[in-house]
Amino acid sequence: MRTQELTLIGFGAIGRAVYQRMQTHAAVRITHIVVSQAKVAALQAELGPGVTVTHFVPVSTPLVLECAGHTALTAHVLPALQRGTACAVLSIGALSEPGLPEQLQAAAEQGGTQLHLLAGAMGGIDAISAARQAGLDSVTYTGRKPPAGWRGSPAEQLLNLDALSEPTVILEATAREAARLYPKNANVAATLSLAGLGLDHTRVRLIADPGVTDNIHEFEAKGAFGEMHVRMRGKPLAENPKTSALTVLSALRFLHNRTASVTI
Repeated sequence: MRTQELTLIGFGAIGRAVYQRMQTHAAVRITHIVVSQAKVAALQAELGPGVTVTHFVPVSTPLVLECAGHTALTAHVLPALQRGTACAVLSIGALSEPGLPEQLQAAAEQGGTQLHLLAGAMGGIDAISAARQAGLDSVTYTGRKPPAGWRGSPAEQLLNLDALSEPTVILEATAREAARLYPKNANVAATLSLAGLGLDHTRVRLIADPGVTDNIHEFEAKGAFGEMHVRMRGKPLAENPKTSALTVLSALRFLHNRTASVTI
């Protein structure tokens, strides 16, 4: 079994969860963790000598996993791709920024490498991508989370999250607009759109629902393939209620497949 060396960008709730779970994975070794320069010394002291904490992606790294947020794509992923480093990205909502998908594609082509957009919190991405080959007519996504899951987002300016007594729609828009306004909450919508009809032709509805405790993702798709309706009730990441635990598992699946003899 070959060993995969990895540079991890970001060490928030997702990055920390990935790091902790990969400690027992014999075939993947996290060699570097990239954080802001101000956090390097403290994190290095916390984690010890087993990993190198830095504020830049080493030139020699063969693979990068981004779980830091949108600014990391331009600061770290773009130059890594240009150098020929394969990159996997969880902050899919960042691709709602006009021109960024094209920049990332051009960088990967320049470096002769690949950019992997991870499925994150939503299932059925493979089916949407496959259905697109024959033609899709419509894709509609509905994201439903408890009020606490919308804290720190524009929803706090629209309504009193603590006072909600019934499900309340906080946004109906295209996937591009949803990802722009709710980048930490709408990555699923952006992922669906990039696998299917695109950011400007995928409809999104975001709901704050005091009657649920989990993150609920749903989408309906219609096209030449037929119709599909997928509903997922995901548990939130314990360290961050805005993030689905499946997001971490999606990253772990990707890393496992990099070294496994059989993948699916």
